[in-house]
Parts: sequence; C-alpha cells; structure tokens
Amino acid sequence: MLPSLRKRLGVRMRSALAAGVVVVLASVVAGAILLVTARVILLDNVSTAAGDRTAQVTTALTARNAAALEMALRPSGAGRSLAQVVTRNGEVVGASDAIAGMPALSTLRPAAGRRLRETRDLSLTEGEPWRILATGVATPDGDRIVLVAESMDAVADSTEAIVTALLLGVPILAVVVGVATFLFVGRTLRPVEAMRRQAATITATNLHARLPLPEADDEIAALATTMNTMLDRIEASAAVQRRFVADASHELRSPLTTIRANADLLCAAHLDEKAGRSVARIRAESARMSRLVEDLLLLARVDDQRKPVRREDVDLDDLVFAERERVATEHPDLRVEGAVTPVRVTGDPDQLTRVVRNLVDNTVRHARERVTISLAARDGRGEIVVGNDGPPIPAADRDRIFDRFVRLDDSRSRDAGGAGLGLAIARDILTAHDGTLTVDNLTDGAAMRIRLPLSQE
Repeated sequence: MLPSLRKRLGVRMRSALAAGVVVVLASVVAGAILLVTARVILLDNVSTAAGDRTAQVTTALTARNAAALEMALRPSGAGRSLAQVVTRNGEVVGASDAIAGMPALSTLRPAAGRRLRETRDLSLTEGEPWRILATGVATPDGDRIVLVAESMDAVADSTEAIVTALLLGVPILAVVVGVATFLFVGRTLRPVEAMRRQAATITATNLHARLPLPEADDEIAALATTMNTMLDRIEASAAVQRRFVADASHELRSPLTTIRANADLLCAAHLDEKAGRSVARIRAESARMSRLVEDLLLLARVDDQRKPVRREDVDLDDLVFAERERVATEHPDLRVEGAVTPVRVTGDPDQLTRVVRNLVDNTVRHARERVTISLAARDGRGEIVVGNDGPPIPAADRDRIFDRFVRLDDSRSRDAGGAGLGLAIARDILTAHDGTLTVDNLTDGAAMRIRLPLSQE
C-alpha cells in the first residue's frame, strides 16, 4: 500500500505531508512538556500561597494578636483563599467570613510543627478542586490546626487553555507548514522541471542540446553539470560512430562498384550453366550490398545535424505520379489505386523522393493484387498514403518496424526482404522535415501515412 501511494504522490506532496506530520508530532511533544511544566509551576504557586497564608495565621496565633488573626483570616482574591483555625477535636475557633459557621475544611490533624496536604472538592463550590494545607501549631491556648484552602481553579483554567490552544493551533500550524513546504519545494524543483523538459526533447538527432544550469551553485546545479558532461560523452561517441559508418560505407563503394562491373562483364560472357548461376548470385548480392551501403551513407547524413536539410519547393504530386508509373511498369500484375491532388511542400526533393520510394518498395513487396498510392491536402498538411492489400501490421510492431535493421518475420527472406533500413531512413528524413510517418490498418491490408507541412506561399 505504502509503495504504491508513494508512487502516486509527488515529491512536493510527500515533502508537505512529511513536514505536516513532523510539525504535529513536535507540537504534541512540546505541548505535553508545556502542559506538565505549567501545571507544576501553577501548583507550586498554589502551595507557596497557602504556605504564606499559613505563616500569617500561625504568627497571629502565637502572638495572641486578635487583630492580626482577623486580618490573616480575611479571605483574599475574591474568596479564592480561605483559612480556618480548629482544635484537635475539629472545633472551629476561627475562620474566614466566607466559611463562617461551616465545619472544618479537612480532617487532617498533623502534630505541632508538621504539615499535611491534600486536594479535594469543597461543598461551597461545584466541582472546583482546592488544595488544603494543614499545619500543626503549638499556642499558649493549646495545640491548634491551621487549615488554609487555596483554589486550584486557575490551574484547571490554564491547563484547559493550553489543551484548547494545542487542539486548535496544531492543525492550523500543520496546514500552514504543509502549504508553505509545498510551495517552497515547488520553487526549489523548478530547475529540475526545466531540466526534465529539456531532457525529454533530447534524442539521437539533437545530442548537441544541453540541460539548463540553475543560477544557484547547489546540488541541482551539480546534477545538471554532471548530466551535461554525460551528454558531451554520448555526443562524442555518437559522432565517432557516425564518422565510422560514413567512412566505412564510402570506402566500400569503390570495391563494390568494381565487383558489380566485373559481374556484369561475366554475365555478358558465354559461361556454362553452373558458372552463370554463381555469377548471377554474385551480381545480385553485390547489388544488395550496394543498396545497404547507400542506405548507411544516407543515415549518416541524416544523423549529422551539422548539415542542414536543403529547403526548396517540392511538388509532391510529381513524386507520387512518378512512383505510380514506376510500379505500373515494374509490376504490371499489381493494380495501382488512389486519388492524387496537387500539393506543394518545402524540403529536399532528393530526400523526399527517397522516402516515397522506400515506402512504395516496402508496400509492393507485401502486396497481393492491389497497391494504394494517394495524395491530398488536409489540415494544413500534405498527406501521402501508401498501402496494399497484404497482411496487416500487428499493433505491437507498429513502432518497432521503424527501428534500424528491424524486419518482421514474414519479410526476412534475403531475396524479398530489405536490410531493415528503409522505414528507419524514411522516418528520420521526415522528422528532419517536421513531418510524421505512421502506420494505419486498412480494411484489408496496411498503409503508411506521411504528413508534411504545406509550403508557405
């Protein structure tokens, strides 16, 4: 449960929740300590006040000063402090006016010079606790017990106020801290989000792009620097690979040309049947290798972003009509269908011709009786559809077929199938032209759909 919840909640929300929980726990612990400390202090104040009042009454009793005794017994603080003088038999011989005529406040009877303390509710109040201090005093008139009752209502009120403040303040504080943490973490993560957006745009075709560096020289800046250094290494490695492919392909063109030329000469010679078949195979394989080398060279050029795409007006309808005528001539057994309307785009005519030809060759290779090659303008884009009535492309393979050197199982024949570069080249070229190449399933068969932005006239 917790791992799945952690995946659904982002860093900002998890940080805000964690901060809120920490504030709640810290506030509860601090509140408990405050509550206990305040209660101890208030109770000590009550005990101190009771002791002072007891000292006043004891002094008056010892000195047999009636006026001082009357003054000491007088209630103080709106009746929050009361005093009585009783004998050991419990007879009240002096009391504050508020409790005159009432029995002894307590049954405590400490010996002279000793003190006892208890906390109880008195009958003169409802549910209000009092702290009673009983002190034994030896007087000329005999032993007396001085009972002083101090109200603990202030202790209860203060405790209740602290608890109420905690119950109301802690949730508000947790929410405020959580929201502040959410906002501050979001502000802190802005450079990370900028790095993420930039990293999402970096592909094999724009390895020169780099992640933005935040202004602050902190851990996020160090991460961005490290990732940019990694991109430098990747770009350098990719450049080395492209140069190797381009150089190797270029070096292979001359010997392959020589092999094909000699194979053509041998084919023209009158060789016996067995030697003729061998020469025919050599000629076919050398032609296949030449196509592969040309594809590799084209891929190297497409990957090299330092060479911009040539931009000029291209009439797509001319390209499409040329391919329809080629298919009709080379494959008279296939029926070519599809409407063609005039469409003009901006781009490299040679590369766009290569795209259309690759798709047509791939379509013809899998067609049974019919090939569709159509052209129209829709939503500000030129749209070419190249399809056939052959087997549909499985949904799981619709993206994989555009990977380099990938061929589906039904096209792996060395004679009929290509090297697996045609569709990859087509998509790379269209991407460089701000276009797209997708796969559509027809009612019977499959189709490739090209979309290119129209020329701005």
